[in-house]
Amino acid sequence: MRLLPALLLLATTLQAQPAYTAWINQLAQSQLAARKSKIRQIKSRAEAEAHQRAAHAKILEVYGGLPTYRGPLNARTTGTLDAGAYKIEKVMFESLPKYWVTGNLYLPATPGKHPAILYAIGHWNEGKPAAQRMAANLAMQGFVVLAFDPMGQGERFQGYWSRAGVSLVTPGVPQHWTAGTAAFLINQTLSSYFVWDGIRSIDYLNTRPEVDPDRIGATGCSGGGTQSTYISALDPRVKVAAPLCYMQSFEVLFPGPIGDSEQSPPGFLAAGLDQTDYVEIFAPKPWFIGSTKEDFFTPAGAKVLYEEARNFYEILGVQDRIKWVVGPGGHGTPIEIREGVYEWFNRWLNNGNPNWKERPVKMFTNEDLRVTPSGQLAAESRDLIEILKEQRTARPVSGTLDEFIRKLAVVEPTSNKPETISEETRDGLQIRKVKLTTEPGVNLEGWILTPQGKSNLPAVVHVERTEKLSPRAIEIAKAGAQVFALMPRALPNPVQFAEHGNWEAATRAWLTGRNLPAMRAIDIVNAARALNSTGPIRGVADGPHAVALLIASRLEPKLNRLWLERAPYSFAPVFESPRHLGLHDAVMPGFYTRWDLADMAQDRQVTWMQPTDWNNNILPITGPLYRHRAFDEMNEGILRWLLQ
Repeated sequence: MRLLPALLLLATTLQAQPAYTAWINQLAQSQLAARKSKIRQIKSRAEAEAHQRAAHAKILEVYGGLPTYRGPLNARTTGTLDAGAYKIEKVMFESLPKYWVTGNLYLPATPGKHPAILYAIGHWNEGKPAAQRMAANLAMQGFVVLAFDPMGQGERFQGYWSRAGVSLVTPGVPQHWTAGTAAFLINQTLSSYFVWDGIRSIDYLNTRPEVDPDRIGATGCSGGGTQSTYISALDPRVKVAAPLCYMQSFEVLFPGPIGDSEQSPPGFLAAGLDQTDYVEIFAPKPWFIGSTKEDFFTPAGAKVLYEEARNFYEILGVQDRIKWVVGPGGHGTPIEIREGVYEWFNRWLNNGNPNWKERPVKMFTNEDLRVTPSGQLAAESRDLIEILKEQRTARPVSGTLDEFIRKLAVVEPTSNKPETISEETRDGLQIRKVKLTTEPGVNLEGWILTPQGKSNLPAVVHVERTEKLSPRAIEIAKAGAQVFALMPRALPNPVQFAEHGNWEAATRAWLTGRNLPAMRAIDIVNAARALNSTGPIRGVADGPHAVALLIASRLEPKLNRLWLERAPYSFAPVFESPRHLGLHDAVMPGFYTRWDLADMAQDRQVTWMQPTDWNNNILPITGPLYRHRAFDEMNEGILRWLLQ
């Protein structure tokens, strides 16, 4: 199986901005410590059950609820493979209207009703074939097994271009990022849609005459461990759980290989939750945890989770119903883990069947296991982005725009004096490299450029994207304006994820209840105040970082005239294309349920030069906010704007 390149990079590029990661980790650890303090107070069954109810409600809240559609599955079987001791049916069904799921259904050769296993797939491009060895062995042991493709994998690539046979976005994790950030904009989460696919998969299992609906288990590795964790906790029909190479306490996971969109719902830690809560919600039913010694989802993180969960099971008097096994090797399911799962499911769902040792199986090719002729659902199924577009106003946020912005910012900007690091004079400019503290523990570097001689021009905050002072900031200062060229926190973006924006920084922020563009806005406001100007202040920013500048302008009245260069004009194009660039640098959970970017320009003088969509395409947008540059105009426009 081919592990997605993005997932491999998770293990090797965990701390692109170590200072930011260390700072936000302190916040996360304080939230986790507060949660653990409350957990330690649970001593009785009644207190444990109260915790289960509260944690269940919190999880549904941070997910943004779950879909409610329970219409017809419209299930089809498109083919069958006969392996002798079992057979594999190629099946598909609707999770939501015209939103199809593809799967392989493994059926034992023996007659009658059987226990069933929902097998969720990890972040492998091929999707459901990744389950084949375990699914076939479970079928030979008497289980019906449904291995289904997650959104963005297997036969469910999003943005699939059938003429070229490729997707517009790299399958797997990047497709989760693009759909996940879109969901956050409308106050929903990708987690809820992943869970819903699992719930509808169990609906499908229960339509099969071969399945005993009272004996259903769930398992999966990596991203499939994520899904099986969520589904088991939230669908009471799951009686036994066995998530693999995933389960961790965020105490260890948070500063390490942070998960992608469906693994990281906004506000999860801020709500007082940790992964252990899924296990505790599931108790007293049997729960198996599989880890490997060299996994980037480390045994150390699993140990923290297991020890708390084991104590919870002991309070309920069922400590034999939780088990943790650590196998050899890296990320994956070695035979020690696979056989641990077989034994666990047979013990609790199959009358203690002792015949659970792994046997060789016929391995069908990925092409053999296809449900659709082309290997993709593109011709029949909607992309998730189309469903999200319909859901824009389903969960509107409350309050006014400025109330929303201030709540998003969490803290009030301060007025700290910058500390000079170095100073030089060149080209008629005094250039001071400075350090600015914008929150306790957040120390940023930038440059204050002051023209020699008097100037009546307004001061300017220039949002830098790299560690090198930009030529444009120098040019503005040479025109006669004092400029604070600041690179806000968690910049520059890691090169390997530049297409998606700084997803790691954004994800860590929203887990803790903070927001990356809003935190950068606080940095910008602090820079504006550090200029000590008695008059209005202007701001300049490019691309998605224009969103942070717009937020800053709502927090600081003096920052009321903005130049947004080649910046997205609206969030609407996010929902017209499965592909977008840099949205992690701009996403604000729930914002688009009530407002759009132009609303933040109210009562401000904004010039949107070369307005774009989220693929950096310049659009012929017209109106008082928008301007377009002639071919040879270069920076003349911004200099004229400065002199106005």
